[in-house]
Amino acid sequence: PATPPAADNGTAPTGAEDDFAALYGGPAPSADGGEPSTSAYDPWEGFNRRVHAFNNVVDRAVARPLATAYTHVVPRFARTGVTNFFSNLRAPVTITNQLLQGRPGDAWDSLGRFVMNSTLGIGGLFDPASRALVPRRSEDFGQTLGAWGWRSSRYVELPFFGPRTVRDVFGLAGDIPLSPIRTIEEDKVRIPLQGLQLVDMRSQLLALDDIRDNAVDEYALTRDAWLQRRNYQIQNDLRGRHARGKDADDTAPIPVDAMPMPDWGN
Repeated sequence: PATPPAADNGTAPTGAEDDFAALYGGPAPSADGGEPSTSAYDPWEGFNRRVHAFNNVVDRAVARPLATAYTHVVPRFARTGVTNFFSNLRAPVTITNQLLQGRPGDAWDSLGRFVMNSTLGIGGLFDPASRALVPRRSEDFGQTLGAWGWRSSRYVELPFFGPRTVRDVFGLAGDIPLSPIRTIEEDKVRIPLQGLQLVDMRSQLLALDDIRDNAVDEYALTRDAWLQRRNYQIQNDLRGRHARGKDADDTAPIPVDAMPMPDWGN
């Protein structure tokens, strides 16, 4: 990971800056395009810390052991195929939100990527689009609301879903109708798919567990890193297409379609 630049006074990066660099590969700019913000709008911190503690219990008791077993049992090439498959399934959400943000060029790239990977990539298990240098991006309605002007929003942590802002909670409602997985009416098919998606997402975070476990304040580290990354994603959406470049940006909060829930309407 890139080393964060020294502070203006010439001092070395702080521990928090090093942790953020390890989490996200370098410091992210704030929503106004400047230096990373060190403050977080978290007036519900007491509530959020309690939810975070609950989420950590669930993570350590269920999610982390499952993800660890998954990486030990399933070969790397198969795990890569699973990751590619679920990334490809999110294309309709990404394309729709790129159009809503007024980015038809990016939406066209994402559509081409989806078609290429769905056909040549055998349903998305393989990723020929990346070899063809087609950018991979992940967009959701929370980012769209940010691009429309809802820049600042208070932080909230949801049970099971983890870090969010109030803006992103509202964004969940916009993403639900676009989810291909949630259109599967048979619970016996949809719920195992959603469970596999969650395990796959958690397995990609195993390398960060030591950083989290050794952090002085793991809640603050997670919150600040998540908010700075989220602000960067929204700011990146506002840049011109050429300024965004071809760097892959496939990092998103836990999508609503990944949460295994029965369809009570059936």
